[in-house]
Amino acid sequence: MLINLKSILALAERDGYAVPAFNVYNLETLMGVVEAAENLRAPVIIQSYSRLFKEGSAFYLAPAVLAAAERSSVPVCFHIDHGATEKETTMALRYGCTGVMIDASALPFKQNIEITRRVVEMAGHVNVPVEGELGHVGTVNDNSMDDFTDVNEAREFVLSTGVAALAVLVGTAHGRYKKPPKLDIQRIVDIKASTGIPLVLHGGSGVPDDEIRAAIGAGIRKVNFGTDVCYAFLDAVFETPRDIFAVDLFMKPAVKSVKNFAESKIRLLGANCKV
Repeated sequence: MLINLKSILALAERDGYAVPAFNVYNLETLMGVVEAAENLRAPVIIQSYSRLFKEGSAFYLAPAVLAAAERSSVPVCFHIDHGATEKETTMALRYGCTGVMIDASALPFKQNIEITRRVVEMAGHVNVPVEGELGHVGTVNDNSMDDFTDVNEAREFVLSTGVAALAVLVGTAHGRYKKPPKLDIQRIVDIKASTGIPLVLHGGSGVPDDEIRAAIGAGIRKVNFGTDVCYAFLDAVFETPRDIFAVDLFMKPAVKSVKNFAESKIRLLGANCKV
């Protein structure tokens, strides 16, 4: 069943777990995630990166996501990840997303508030909740990490924008880590207490399991997985014999690999058997 971002996060808030948010890029990654969610009776967020909306791939992918969500017997939210500008978030609404993220975190604080507030107002006209970001979550290739999300700024940001969820910088980054990150769990506790809304952990791929569990205990209600979805898919593709030329047959191991990965993260986040 297709539901919106606020509704699916409310389920996690009520029962104290985190909803896994998997980035999908094609039909096979979508199939793997949906099969995992159905098999483990878990709510799930299916999201696609901003680039897919900007470059047009989402035009083809979005109808498949919506069809899978509508047919699914578990709650599914369709979300845009790291909406780069108001253009991408508008396209996400037009393509049927039930949650949108606007990421203006690289801009000055007041400008981030202004842009995020505009997107919240626009999306609110069609009852779509918004995820914002405060504290720019960069990549593992960055020379340095930005300052962690400030607790007082987080409160002001949430009150000023009306976001339904807040992505915070507490020690993670996008990509594959050279060494396991150490999360600032107390900061998550403090931001949660200050804002009162579901918090989001980006860069979930490669974070040690005990750190993930501690973050959930502190108030994280959505954890993003993108890089490891890609590796789960590609590793299986590279290992599949080239004498299998029927594409649907060739892709079966890749679908299974993504499914297995998604199931492992669903269990880790405590989202299994929740429906």
